[in-house]
Amino acid sequence: MLGASLLKLVKFGLGFTSIELIILLVGMFISFIVSVLIIKFLMNYIKKHNFKAFGYYRIILGIIILVCML
Repeated sequence: MLGASLLKLVKFGLGFTSIELIILLVGMFISFIVSVLIIKFLMNYIKKHNFKAFGYYRIILGIIILVCML
């Protein structure tokens, strides 16, 4: 995410107003906090449960995608 954001900044320039820069920084900070919390939740989930639900989800999603592509 950081790399993609940096590439966009380089491509489109750094002509931000102060409000736009604050919004960008707040968004990056909130995204970081949410991602850390989600990773902690998933690690705890994996410790207490197995991957059966994830496996079923992937199989069903794969079938749906194959049917939609036909």
